[in-house]
Amino acid sequence: MSTPPPVLVDIKFNPEGVARVLKTAFADRGSINLADPADRLRDLRAAEYALLWKPDADLFQRAPNLKVIFSGGAGVDHIIGMDGLPEIPIVRFVDRSLTTRMSEWVVMQCLMHLRGQYAHDISQRRGEWAKLIAPEAAEVTVGVMGLGVLGQDAVAKLKVMGFNVIGWSRTRKEIDGIETFDARQLDAFLARTDILVGLLPLTPDTTGFYDSGLFKKLRRDGALGRPVFINAGRGRSQVEADIVSAIRDGILGGASLDVFEVEPLASDNPLWALKNVFITPHDAAVSEENALFRHVETQIARFERGEPLQFVVDRAAGY
Repeated sequence: MSTPPPVLVDIKFNPEGVARVLKTAFADRGSINLADPADRLRDLRAAEYALLWKPDADLFQRAPNLKVIFSGGAGVDHIIGMDGLPEIPIVRFVDRSLTTRMSEWVVMQCLMHLRGQYAHDISQRRGEWAKLIAPEAAEVTVGVMGLGVLGQDAVAKLKVMGFNVIGWSRTRKEIDGIETFDARQLDAFLARTDILVGLLPLTPDTTGFYDSGLFKKLRRDGALGRPVFINAGRGRSQVEADIVSAIRDGILGGASLDVFEVEPLASDNPLWALKNVFITPHDAAVSEENALFRHVETQIARFERGEPLQFVVDRAAGY
C-alpha cells in the first residue's frame, strides 16, 4: 500500500514550535514544512491537504492538486482573496484550548476596566495608597459583537462573572439567557453597551467597522461613565486613528487591543501611550501547535472516511 501524500504546512508563526511538533504529527503521511529551508524547493504537486497561516503568494500555483485547506487559526481572511485560491473546502481551526484562551483574555480585559486597573497601576508606580470605588459587574453591560464559537464562550464566561451581557451578529443568534441583536438592530445594541467587545471576522462589511461614528453611539450614561472598546477579532476591522481621537476627546474612556491594522504595532504608534489603553501583541488566543495538528488530523480522517468536514467556511459570508 502506497504512503499517502504529505500534508503541506505553510505557517508564519512560531517556526520552532511548528517544527518541533511536526516531528511526530501526521505520522502516517509526513509533512512538507515550507518554513524549513530543506523543504522550500520541494515539488508540491502531490500535496492534497494544506495547513496555512498567511501563506506564500504563489502557493496555489505550486500546489495545484489540493483537496482541502486548513487555516492555522480561527480566522480565514489571510486566505480568502488570495490569487489562485481553488474552489475547495476551507476549514477553520476550532479548538477548546484556543476558545478558552480567548475567553480568558476577554474576561480579564473587562475586569481590568471595571476595577480601574490602569489607575491602580499608576498609583503603584507612584507609591500612592489610592483606593477606588468601582461599580459591580452587574451594573455594566458588555456587548459582544460576533457570536460564533469564540463569542458564545466569551458571553457565557462574562455572565459567570456577573456582567450584564448582550450579543450582536449579522444574523440573529438564539442564546439561552442572552438578549441578542442582528444587523438591523445595531444602533439599539450600541446604545445599551458600556464595554464593546469585538470578535468579528474580517469581511468586506467589517473592514473599518469600528470607527468614530460607531463609538459615538455607545452608551454614555452607564456605570463606567464613558464606554470602553475591546478588540481581539481582526485589526483591519478597526480604524486606529479614530480610536486615538475617541480616547483623546473623551468619547471612549479606554480600550484593550490585541489586533492592529499593521502588525507588529510600530513603536511610535500613539496607541502605546494613551491613558487607560491596554495593548497585547496579538496573543490573546494563539494557536497551540499540538491542538492545531490534532484538529487537522481529525478532519483529514473524517474527509477520507467520506464524512462531512467540520467548521467549513462559508465563502459568501467570509467566515
